[in-house]
Amino acid sequence: MSWNNSGSGDGSGGGSGSGPSGPSPWGRPSGGDGRTPGGRPNGPQGPWGGGPRGSGPGGGPTPPDIDELIARAQAFLRGLLPPGLGGPRGPASAFNGGNALAMLLAGTVGLWLFSGFYRVQPDEQGVVMRFGAYNRTTLPGLNYHIPWPVESVLRPAVTRINRIDIGYRSAPDVIRAQGRGESADVVAESLMLTGDENIIDIDFAVFWRIRDAGAFLFNTRNPAYTVKSAAESVMREVIGRTPIQPALTDARAQIEVAVKNGVQAILDAYGSGVEITQVQLQKVDPPAAVIDAFRDVQRANTDAERMRNEAESYRNDIVPRARGDAAAIVAEADGARQASIAASTGQAQRFLSVLSAYNAAKDVTMQRLYLETMQEVLTKTPAVILDDRLQGVLPLLPLAEATRPPQPPAPPPQPNPPAPPRGGAR
Repeated sequence: MSWNNSGSGDGSGGGSGSGPSGPSPWGRPSGGDGRTPGGRPNGPQGPWGGGPRGSGPGGGPTPPDIDELIARAQAFLRGLLPPGLGGPRGPASAFNGGNALAMLLAGTVGLWLFSGFYRVQPDEQGVVMRFGAYNRTTLPGLNYHIPWPVESVLRPAVTRINRIDIGYRSAPDVIRAQGRGESADVVAESLMLTGDENIIDIDFAVFWRIRDAGAFLFNTRNPAYTVKSAAESVMREVIGRTPIQPALTDARAQIEVAVKNGVQAILDAYGSGVEITQVQLQKVDPPAAVIDAFRDVQRANTDAERMRNEAESYRNDIVPRARGDAAAIVAEADGARQASIAASTGQAQRFLSVLSAYNAAKDVTMQRLYLETMQEVLTKTPAVILDDRLQGVLPLLPLAEATRPPQPPAPPPQPNPPAPPRGGAR
């Protein structure tokens, strides 16, 4: 593209068209006589089209005219516009107006369609709304929807665990850092009636997350308030079936599980798209006005329970031992009875057998009875041997005493301790 527009007298030059009105991209239309409409010759010009080369001082190029440059720029911009918006008519325009409008519309439509791409993060779900109504749910990644105003997208975080405090409110971090308390009690939410008609003060927290983003956004007006109301209602129901003593001691885990299942059932019936992850009891105490007296009662009950356990332990120790001693005595007596019966039966059988033998052979039986009796008597009588050649009595040799083991000597007698003086020391 040249910076000058040189033409000949016959109208055939370096312009973009032939004839009397051939325009230059940056210059004005040249006349058919080779002269510009202003009367200047249409000869060789400088790079800015300001006049013939070498017409400046010292033979250099003439400086450009600012007004002429502005006019040429305006003419170029008008050539991009359609005829109805102020652009030139006919083939003299740099660009046809219809083509420029089509290009402009095509670019606008392309940008509009390109704006329909969106990205869903891994911890989110994309909820596409068509004209404000729920249409579909998209998964994490790059997705597409019809651009606004036809469709729009909401991307709630579905993996974040949300927390709702019931019965108390946690203090802000600034207040907690200044040491002005950690939480504030809400009596209207925390005081509940137990199954045995006692009042109990319960603070608990509910942890939940979004399970279905579409149901979460469109099925309930205020999901957080719905979770809070359902949790408080179910907690009051469970505490109303539980006595105060188990609620304060060993039934905390059962209460948490029952409340979690009950709240989840209510939210599923509502179609809220919320999942309850945990119910955590923070504080379970009697009301503050009677907590001291209640603790005194608890200590008394603890002492009574301890004494009851000690008595039960003593009973469990002494009763089985007495039963064992009684069983031993009964068994010993039964053994003695069985032994007496067996001995008596044996003696009776022996007597009958001797009687039968006596009736069969009286002399032999009498001789045998005599010998057996003498043997029994002599075995129990000490023997004394006398020599007939001795004139006196032979000294007795105590063989039975000699066979006995020696007895240990008796301990010497202990002296009596001296009696203390009467009247005390002076």
